[in-house]
Amino acid sequence: MALLAALLLPALGKGKLKAQGLQCMSNHRQLSLAWKMYTDDNRDVLLYASHDLLHPERSPYAWVLGDLDFNPNNRSNWDPEVDIKRSPLWPYCGSSVEIWRCPADRSAVVVEGERHPRVRSMSMNLWVGGFAGYDGYYSGGDNRTYGGNPWRIYLRMSDMVDPGPALTFLLMDMREDSIDWGNFVIDMRGWPDAPGQTGLYDLPASYHHRAGGLSFADGHAEIKRWRDNRTMPPLVTGGLIRDKFSSPNNSDVQWLQQRATRLRK
Repeated sequence: MALLAALLLPALGKGKLKAQGLQCMSNHRQLSLAWKMYTDDNRDVLLYASHDLLHPERSPYAWVLGDLDFNPNNRSNWDPEVDIKRSPLWPYCGSSVEIWRCPADRSAVVVEGERHPRVRSMSMNLWVGGFAGYDGYYSGGDNRTYGGNPWRIYLRMSDMVDPGPALTFLLMDMREDSIDWGNFVIDMRGWPDAPGQTGLYDLPASYHHRAGGLSFADGHAEIKRWRDNRTMPPLVTGGLIRDKFSSPNNSDVQWLQQRATRLRK
């Protein structure tokens, strides 16, 4: 029996990983479809990837509010009533809170002795909507130009002509120690011909054996395998890792840059 168990357990483990990956992609597809339905109902206008403290009047048009951490007194961490069910996307989500997180994300917050899963693992590509339409000075931006400068922030679906919806990632599963606001920031510096300048602001999740889930503006989803160990530094359990990493010649960063945005023309 012990020998049989030893032979079966690895296969069962692989089967569980595969099932979680399939469910992760399904969640991404459903949430990206909700995003597309909202866009269609609102004359092609995209939701912001994040709110902006300088423009609070635009906060209702961010795809989700809240700042995730591990503080049990911060209800945004564990109570979907606070942010998830107030999102502009919620009416399009089929009353499902499960589609906002990867099934392999086990992060939780302990509240009065009870363990509560955190409400989401997904964040939106910053360059799709930005901080209420601005770039927050990331990647050398000036934060004064609505729509971004020098890197484009997509504000309407019709803006996505380069690289196009099928090649512009929309939602990304983030690591539990990196996710905070609603956006995932990919540093565009060094793209396309100076890979020695590449780096990371936020870290993607790798819940699927060195791979993470993401969806695209056309609605399809993928599980992307990360190849550079610098994309997956040691986890800070129960806390947040620092932002901004220099990571020259990181092929994972280059892959994301190619699918994030382009220079304004």
